[in-house]
Amino acid sequence: MGDPWLRVNFVSTVDGAATGSDGLSKSINDDADARVFDALRARAHCLVVGAGTLRDEEYDVPRVPVVVVSRSADVPPNLREAPSGRVLMATVETSDGLSEARSALGEENVLVLGREEIDFVELKQQLAARGWTEQLCEGGPSLFADLLAAGVVDELCWTVVPRLIGGDGPRIATGAEVDVALRPALLLEQDGTLLGRWLVG
Repeated sequence: MGDPWLRVNFVSTVDGAATGSDGLSKSINDDADARVFDALRARAHCLVVGAGTLRDEEYDVPRVPVVVVSRSADVPPNLREAPSGRVLMATVETSDGLSEARSALGEENVLVLGREEIDFVELKQQLAARGWTEQLCEGGPSLFADLLAAGVVDELCWTVVPRLIGGDGPRIATGAEVDVALRPALLLEQDGTLLGRWLVG
């Protein structure tokens, strides 16, 4: 088993919007981005996704285990009936929803990673200990910023679609202030869509 590798996947418009006017990322993606999305999921051992993104984007239970990141331990309703072990919760000791999450998912599937703030370094290591070294984060923007601040992101796969949205929509990283250097590893173009792979550090 190799070292854990945390890959983050995002799409945005040319003017930096991470969602369309409806607040959803799926309203701005295109065929090229969908192919990247499918390819990254195919190689992932697990998904790491914020609870808000799971609810907003109406996730179904994916092929691989999904780790819900939520300080409130809020299990999205559409994932409550998932087979045991397919949905995990990463949360904190002080969460009001801790007991309910353990009841819904099973105690062994609820990872308590700190008292008031989630320890993302520990999360990455605990997932690797389960054999999930290929870790894929699909957002949202505040979770991405938190992961960057914790220094656990290894790679960003970023699609830029040839559209302008305007408005006050979120960027791909919001919340925690970070300043992280990236190294370009790959840049492709298809029908005006730019498909980039960036390494951290």
